[in-house]
Amino acid sequence: MHHKQLSKIKNADGFIAALDQSGGSTPKALKLYGIAEDGYQNEAEMFDLVHEMRSRIITSASFNGDRILGAILFEMTMDREISGDPTAAYLWNTKQIVPFLKVDIGLAAEANGTQLMKPMPTLNELLTRAKKQGIFGTKMRSVIHEANQGGIAAVVNQQFEIGKQILAAGLVPIIEPEVSINSPSKAEAEVMLKAELHQHLDQLGEDQQVMLKLTLPSVNGFYSDTISHPRVLRVVALSGGYTRQEANDRLSRQPGMLASFSRALTEGLNASQNQAEFDSALDVAIGSIFAASTQKVV
Repeated sequence: MHHKQLSKIKNADGFIAALDQSGGSTPKALKLYGIAEDGYQNEAEMFDLVHEMRSRIITSASFNGDRILGAILFEMTMDREISGDPTAAYLWNTKQIVPFLKVDIGLAAEANGTQLMKPMPTLNELLTRAKKQGIFGTKMRSVIHEANQGGIAAVVNQQFEIGKQILAAGLVPIIEPEVSINSPSKAEAEVMLKAELHQHLDQLGEDQQVMLKLTLPSVNGFYSDTISHPRVLRVVALSGGYTRQEANDRLSRQPGMLASFSRALTEGLNASQNQAEFDSALDVAIGSIFAASTQKVV
């Protein structure tokens, strides 16, 4: 199974759906889906509602492995079922979509223009559970707010340190050092980030490969040499707060980069839509993101 999943991620056309909103971002995701905060009484009801939303997306006829390579799940989604099967098993067996798991537990306070990830003391236990559930890879996010050399070096160092722990557990890490799209020094930060990434990639073993999830860069084709690095399995882009139209436009100018959109994927979906309306809206979203991931402006 792992070999088939690896081959799909490495070679197939498509993109990765990010369905991993966690405790902090779930109310916002539900609000965009048409469920206000007065629509649930407590956190348990909130997570039930967001699982219903994710289940509706994953079981939709529009959501399948023809255009979607993988899906990133929140831990609680991994632990639940879809149509009577564990979520990861349903994704792969029914949809031919490779399952990934978000493993970070949020961001630390800002320092040196960046936010590191909070410590993850139970990561090994989570990785063991993920492996048993049939998860292929993981995702973890840090944020860079400004072009601060020390801060960016610390972010990348932490990402690769934990990335090696994930590789040792037999999973493929998606390393995500997000550069804020609102950063006044975004382009400069991306230059620093790329240099740090390559330094760490060069130190990986020949049998080690990671994926990268990066902000859509300010310069077209900026990550071309990163995409072709032998230690890089795939480079995907986060939507980062851009509208779907803007994110797709920017992505179409980045050869070799695929989408891994969250909010831009679910934009336009609403709890009040009937099944046909929902499937149609999701089909439009998936179609446009697939096109931006595969058909590049030269």
